Formats: sequence, structure tokens, C-alpha cells
Amino acid sequence: MLFKNTRSIVLHPSSIESIDLRIQNGKIQERGKNLIPKKGEEVHDLSGRVVMPGLINGHTHLYSVLARGMSGPKEPPQNFLEILQKIWWKLDRVLDEDSIYYSALVGAIDAVRCGTTTLIDHHASPKSIVGSLDVIKETMWEVGLRGVLCYEVTDRGGKKERDKGLEENERFIKDNKKNSQFRGMVGAHAAFTLSNDSLRLCGELAKKHDVGVHIHVAEDKSDVTDAEENYRCSVIDRLKDNGILREDSILAHGVHLSDMELSEVRKIGNWIMHNPRSNMNNKVGYAPVHLFGEHAGLGTDGFPADMFEEAKMGFYKMQDSRRTPHDGTPKLLQNNQELLSQIFGHKFGTLEKGSVADLIILDYQPPTPMTVQNLVGHFLFGMNSSMVESVMIDGKWVVKNRVLVGFDVESVYEKSKKVAKRLWERMYGMNS
Repeated sequence: MLFKNTRSIVLHPSSIESIDLRIQNGKIQERGKNLIPKKGEEVHDLSGRVVMPGLINGHTHLYSVLARGMSGPKEPPQNFLEILQKIWWKLDRVLDEDSIYYSALVGAIDAVRCGTTTLIDHHASPKSIVGSLDVIKETMWEVGLRGVLCYEVTDRGGKKERDKGLEENERFIKDNKKNSQFRGMVGAHAAFTLSNDSLRLCGELAKKHDVGVHIHVAEDKSDVTDAEENYRCSVIDRLKDNGILREDSILAHGVHLSDMELSEVRKIGNWIMHNPRSNMNNKVGYAPVHLFGEHAGLGTDGFPADMFEEAKMGFYKMQDSRRTPHDGTPKLLQNNQELLSQIFGHKFGTLEKGSVADLIILDYQPPTPMTVQNLVGHFLFGMNSSMVESVMIDGKWVVKNRVLVGFDVESVYEKSKKVAKRLWERMYGMNS
């Protein structure tokens, strides 16, 4: 198809062009001014609407989607560990195939309507491990979303559950090695819930299949304290010694990493995902994003995958810290594109010839001049996800004129409400 009269933008480095784009075989095949339509080509005159690369969520948990509106425990958590113990570790243990499916389906629908075209997901369902990643993949495939999936390996449920988690990761990685829409990584919860033996097994599995490890790191001080008190080293030393710190590994959060640890992470080239809304909600502290380096990205940690909102929130926190440049979060969003390019071996995040056609169209009417110099200001203070009009993934329409293609969203949500109610009942029925 051919897009005529676009206002094509890339956030970092900032660029704005009034050009036509020809899409073919899932990629941008040609770009330029006044392109002539070919015979049989589908032509769309965008009349100056904004076209930009689809946004990527660098760290999320689809399994948490049905927790929206859920009541908290009778005795409120007093710290981060209690948040895990009283909420998330109780929730993940009552997930079944039905609730995994609808959590992922609703999360995928919400994401793509916000202009998020790829989710890098970190899953946990200890009583329903085998095949769980395929359930998530199925929902994302139905919606048309792109995904990088893993299962969270942990020692919390003992050796048997740990080994099932490792097997689920390996099976999914092997099955999707050459998949153009999905890839697998090795998932791990956090070092403080894993022995050195378990960490080593995760590292060895990642090395065997030449993929990264997706793991929470120093989200809370407890991760740091565990390493220091029980292993007489830093949490980064533990990860390094056990083969976790591969170049394509994703370290989520990094709130309590020291300057020295971050220096080591930058040297290796690991990706660190900043999750500002989650960090604020869990009261774990402010991440030293200014020290994350060139491989810093942006995730939501289970919050809705509205990357416009996450970027704005991250921007305000950066401003409040007075330690990062004003274009910090657009740079993080662009880094997510670089990570995806590394994982899939194709170019994402540009509007150049040959780049993957994961695109979003915004009905944004700038009330002031929009230039390369002030594009970030328009993105942060003018654009938002409600302006997403259409979404294309791999050259195919997923959202067209604000309608999700081929989906009755209302009926999905009605079913998800019933599944969520049963999930909450099972969760509250568990022993405290």
C-alpha cells in the first residue's frame, strides 16, 4: 500500500518529514515525495497526519492485567517484599489457562489501541507453567501484536517448579527461533529468589540458545541486601558469576544499583529497563537513570502499556531529579527499538527503506509550529494515546480508524470480567 502526504516523525534523534511511504512485504519499501501509485496498490491520503514507528514496552507482566480494580489484602503491605507476598505471589499461584488467556488478551488489546506494537513480557503462573507462553502467544497473535516472551524461573515453589520454568523457556525459545513475530528469552524472577545453582542454570540455558536473560534487578533494597548478607558480594557480581549478564539480557528496574555496579553493566552492554510508574507505586525509590548508559529503555512493569503515559511520567521524574536531559524518555523509547532490532535481526524504529512496517498514525493537529527542534516538546506536552487513529504491525492493519480489526472488544471485556471475578475469588480463598 501507499501512504500519501504523511507527516513522518522519529523521536530520537528528532526528525520530521513530509513524505510518502510505500509498504510492501511487511517493510517500508520506498519513501519520497510525490510517489506514483502502482497498479492495484491500496492508497491512503493521510493529509498531514503524524506517522511514527510503533512503540515498544520493554518490560511488562501481562498476567497482572486482571488485577485492575482488585481489592487489596486485609492487612496492607508495609514494604516491597510484603507487596510481593500478599499480592503478586498470591495472584500468580491462582492463575489458570483461562485467566492467563484473558489477562494477555485484554493486555494486548489495550496495548495496541495505545500505539504499542510490541510487548516484552515476563510471565509467572506456578500452577500452570507448561504451555503458558503459548497461551500468551496465541492471544497476541489474534490481536496482531509482536512479542518477546519468557517464563519467570524462581526457587519459590521448589526444584520441580523451577525445572518446569526452565523447560518452558527452552521449549518456547526453540519453537520460535525463526518466528518473525515472536521470540523467546530466558526469564528469571530476581536473584534474591534464586540460588546460585538456579541462576547458573538460567545462564547456561541462555548461552545454549544464544539469547538474553530477562530478570528483575535491585528493584528493592532486599535484592541488594540478600546478595551482601548471604553471598558476600553485590547482586551484579552474582549475576555476572552465573552467566546472566549477556549483552542481550534485560535487567528490569536497577533502582538500587551502585555507581560501580552500573559501570559494570554499561561495560557489558546489558539493557536496563526503567519503570517509573511502578517504582513510584511500590515506593521502592527513584532509579539512577542518568547512570544507565546507552542501553537504557522504558517499561511499565505490568501497568497498562500506554508508552505515551509512561514516557511523560518518566520525564517528570527525571525533571524532578535534575539529573537527566529533557529528551531522556524519548531516547529510552528509541532504545527499545534498538533492542528489538537486536533480538529480531531486522531494523525497527526508523522510517527508512527496509525498516519493519510497525507504524502508528496519530490524528495530532499541532496548535503551534512543530519542528525538529521542538518535536520532543510536542510529544511530551501535546501528543497522547487517545490520538492513535490506526496501527500497522508487519505491514498489516491491526487498528483501522480506531477500530480493532476483526475483534468484538465489548464481548471480550464482558468475558474477562467473569474470569477476573473467579480469579479474585480463588486468590482471596488462599491461606494467608
